[in-house]
Amino acid sequence: MAALAKGGRTNFIGFLLRLAARLPFLFIAGRLYGAEALGRFASALVIVELIAMLCTIGEKRGLAQRLSDGGDDVVPGHIVYDGLLAAFLFGSAAALLLYLLPAPMFPSGQYTELDRLIVLAIPALAMTEIALAAQAYKFDIAATVRSRAVVEPWTISIMAGVFFVLLPSSGLSMAYVASILAAALTAFWPFIRDYGLPRGWKPSLSRMSRLTVRGLPLATADAIEWGTRRLDLFILGLFAAPAAVGVYYVAQQVASLPQKLKTSFEPILGPVITRNLKEKNYAGIAAQVCQVGFWIIAAQAGIALALGVPGEGVMGLIGPGFVAGTGALAFLLAAEVVAATAVVSEAALVYMARLRNLWISIATILLQAALTVGAMLLADRYELSDYYRAAGAALSLMLALGIMSLAKAWLLSRILGYPVNNWRWALVWAAAPAVVVGYLATLLPEWAELSLGIPAILLTYGFVIWHKGFGPEDRVLFRKNIGGEPTESTKPSQL
Repeated sequence: MAALAKGGRTNFIGFLLRLAARLPFLFIAGRLYGAEALGRFASALVIVELIAMLCTIGEKRGLAQRLSDGGDDVVPGHIVYDGLLAAFLFGSAAALLLYLLPAPMFPSGQYTELDRLIVLAIPALAMTEIALAAQAYKFDIAATVRSRAVVEPWTISIMAGVFFVLLPSSGLSMAYVASILAAALTAFWPFIRDYGLPRGWKPSLSRMSRLTVRGLPLATADAIEWGTRRLDLFILGLFAAPAAVGVYYVAQQVASLPQKLKTSFEPILGPVITRNLKEKNYAGIAAQVCQVGFWIIAAQAGIALALGVPGEGVMGLIGPGFVAGTGALAFLLAAEVVAATAVVSEAALVYMARLRNLWISIATILLQAALTVGAMLLADRYELSDYYRAAGAALSLMLALGIMSLAKAWLLSRILGYPVNNWRWALVWAAAPAVVVGYLATLLPEWAELSLGIPAILLTYGFVIWHKGFGPEDRVLFRKNIGGEPTESTKPSQL
């Protein structure tokens, strides 16, 4: 629990830094490029990031178990380099195929030759995920913070402004490629320092084949978990105009800010669970899943209220035309809260019930697809605008993720023999006064609604949840030097 708290605190700093960097990008993209260009960029991003996730062949989470099972006679760096090589080969092949056949990335048919170069991000993104997973196994969460929360978002924000001057028709795609390459360089610097260059390592086709077969269920589960956050955008792109897709993408990006809180614990939760599995400490796993799940839900709910109640003002910051996505934003924020239980449950299920976890994930994404298409057809029947379609897509996501959370928590509790429940009624007691404060803030001018209302909502919610919801075991998250001084093998690196 001490390692989880320390890793969570370190990555929470990254969340705040990412928040500070992501908003300038949305502002630049919305104000300079417009909703239509954002919609085309978002459609390409869905395919690029999905393919990159598949090309990791499950090593983002499976690497921790392979390193734990490696034994004393196996060089850890060689295990990681096997995964890196496989990711590079699969990623390069996929990038070449998509470059030659770009239609899946650009369903509207509108793109430039430079836009097609967005595929360069695929192998770099896949290899970066593996390098950061290797660092997380050593409890080096600061590497993820630097790469994902500092370098990547600030690079895309700055380069989006630069490329608007140099390459306005392809600026977003080029800025994205630049940010992924910069994040990769930042990730590999500490990786090479800790694992060294591949001396004595030789590629092996048989090892690569075993790695691929073993990782396919986990890679598919990773892709599906990620895909549930993008399928709505993809289907909306088939039924709605690019401008509506651009508005939905902005709402999705704002709503994904509380989702990033789960990454405050995800890199450290995997290694902790694999160590407990080795000792068959099922009670410890259940306690850690419940504890971390409540931390994530409590934080996500507070941020969702702060961004959702004054939603019109938040969306209006990006541009007047984006206010129409407020309804979609509200459902997307709620979806992130209900998904928290599934996220922490899956952190254990991927090691204990890989195939059953995969089937639940497949059922979830099929349910989401059916609900989203149904919402689009319903909008067609009643001749509703594209922004009602966007709200329907977000509602479908929320329902699917809620059902997935219930299913995965139930499965994990059956396997562990201990209850898995992240819900506490203190969340309701904290949310109620925060909503009242938020409603009063919406009566103020827009500048005051955002500058005063958002902090007031967070303070109100935080005060109540701290006094009514957090016990001594929860407050360990906010204390330093818990459990004594960390050893060299568990000490998180400094930022």
